[in-house]
Amino acid sequence: METTDKIWMDGELVNWQDAKIHVISHALHYGSSVFEGIRCYKTEKGTAIFRLKEHVERLFLSAETLAMKVPFSKEQIEQAIIETVKTNKLETGYIRPLIFYGYGKMGLDPVGAPVNVTIAVWPWGSYLGDEAVKLKTAETIRLHPKSFKPQAKVGGFYVNSIYAHQEAKKAGFNEALMLDHEGNIAEGPGENIFMMKDGKIITAKAGSILPGITRDTILTIAKDNNIEIEERTVTPEELKQADEVFMVGTAAEVTLVDQIDDTEIKNNHTEEKAKFFRTTYLDIVQGKQDKYKDWLTF
Repeated sequence: METTDKIWMDGELVNWQDAKIHVISHALHYGSSVFEGIRCYKTEKGTAIFRLKEHVERLFLSAETLAMKVPFSKEQIEQAIIETVKTNKLETGYIRPLIFYGYGKMGLDPVGAPVNVTIAVWPWGSYLGDEAVKLKTAETIRLHPKSFKPQAKVGGFYVNSIYAHQEAKKAGFNEALMLDHEGNIAEGPGENIFMMKDGKIITAKAGSILPGITRDTILTIAKDNNIEIEERTVTPEELKQADEVFMVGTAAEVTLVDQIDDTEIKNNHTEEKAKFFRTTYLDIVQGKQDKYKDWLTF
């Protein structure tokens, strides 16, 4: 992993190698942390952070689900993220704000433990690479919506994603395809899933999935280009019969899918909408489309 010089910890910038926590920190034992994945990109006007405000809003929403009293305001965290990117002179890369229950209390009730906040940044390319990927339907299903908060990014929830991803890698695939508790399409371990069929863009409805910020970006692009949208239940069989399939997320950006289990996906429909969404998304984050400039924090 490529590192940078400084990490923001509880209001101070410290050297990367000095950013340490106690081994009895609550989050290390119980997964009581919340986080965001944010990206910044090099543009003609300098480095731009994509949809910073929305990410920080969701970070605080996630913290609320664990009754965390964050010792900083949203505005302070936004400024701290900007400061950390600037200090590290990061042009293009990944930003990871993390809020966690620290050292001071053990047991399942975290309330009373200190709440710590860190922000790390580093250079990182597309999580799944630039080529089309192959998905394996995982036996590990997405957590039941009554067992977790789908709208929150809580550290402990992601053990579910680790299990699914390990399944896929062990079987020789790039990534996992996760089903919900009813056997329908949910999402990837860290990505939302879209399909194109007969000119429509279709994706799983909110409920068992994280309604991702990149997902919202793709839906906005579709709406602005008069592409019909359907948010609904999608079966595995239907996904495999799609004209095109792609995954989206801050880390994955927009990644095309060319195989699910033993089924090849066409990805050769007349207009190749998946490639259109990928190109448009990358143009937006790189500041090449003025229409969406409000999504960029320079």
